[in-house]
Amino acid sequence: MINRAKQVFDIEIAGLEKTRDSIGDTFVRAVEMILDCASRGGILVVTGVGKNLHIAEKMSAIFSSTGTRSIVLNPVQAMHGDLGMVSAKDLLLALSFSGESAEVNNLIPAIRRHGLKVVSMTGRPDSTLATLSDVHLEIPCGREACPFGMAPTNSTTATMAMGDALAMVLIDAQKFAIEDYAMNHPAGAIGRALVLKVTDIMRAADRLAKVAPTATVMEAVMAMTKAQGGAAVVADAAGKLLGIFTDGDFRRVMATHDSSVECPPSAVLSKPVSEVMTASPLFVRDDAYAAELLKIFEKKRIDDLPVCDASGRVVGLVDIQDLPKMKVL
Repeated sequence: MINRAKQVFDIEIAGLEKTRDSIGDTFVRAVEMILDCASRGGILVVTGVGKNLHIAEKMSAIFSSTGTRSIVLNPVQAMHGDLGMVSAKDLLLALSFSGESAEVNNLIPAIRRHGLKVVSMTGRPDSTLATLSDVHLEIPCGREACPFGMAPTNSTTATMAMGDALAMVLIDAQKFAIEDYAMNHPAGAIGRALVLKVTDIMRAADRLAKVAPTATVMEAVMAMTKAQGGAAVVADAAGKLLGIFTDGDFRRVMATHDSSVECPPSAVLSKPVSEVMTASPLFVRDDAYAAELLKIFEKKRIDDLPVCDASGRVVGLVDIQDLPKMKVL
């Protein structure tokens, strides 16, 4: 069973590689047609039948969420009134691996009468749908993973990936920014991470432990305790960030300290915090989004992150423990 499962992956990976390598001028033409449609206030209409209708729904959702307005058109329902959803400004993206799906091919003449152009994705450049299209994107993924060569597996994976490629290229072409993405995703953890700013999450004022470089380790620990946090930021008289001192730093310095009679633990507590802090630490700007915080915490494996304004002055601190409270983790 394991070997068979891995074989399915191998077939689909090979199919993705073949499809990737086929991308060329027709892909560029398809992107240009979609951009032209969008510039005229049109909508990208995605259609398919059977499993490809599900792919069309996923594809349309990705387009819509990343700046390209899109709807799904069921080809059967379209022939019974749903063609009223489209206009001459729109563009049809038709999916059919065989290129011979009667429901899709029968739709094309009616779509033409409404003034739409057609981009298609099929596995056969000589298919009926391909010849009926203005631009055809081939999906040369090879055989299905199904032992009968029937159930759409390899073909639907490759078709969906081609749709993803179109959507991501369109993000770049339309200069779709993270702020735009946030506007389309106001709910859930993703939405909150994209809408919330660092200033909405950070600890500031009485909840911020901030000490001078001349402060002792004991004073830094007391500041952390008062602020009920796990770190203190170290800043100069102008408020510029110099370093950070965390619970972890304190434990490490105590663990490596020679606690002999000549050098008691109290000697550590009286040291200037500047001698044991992490100098020039990572920080985040106060105008950043919470999504950027998540990337830093995940990549750097840290628990506390200073927040600075445009001039480098400390204005806050983000503790990773605060993120779940804000429902962005």
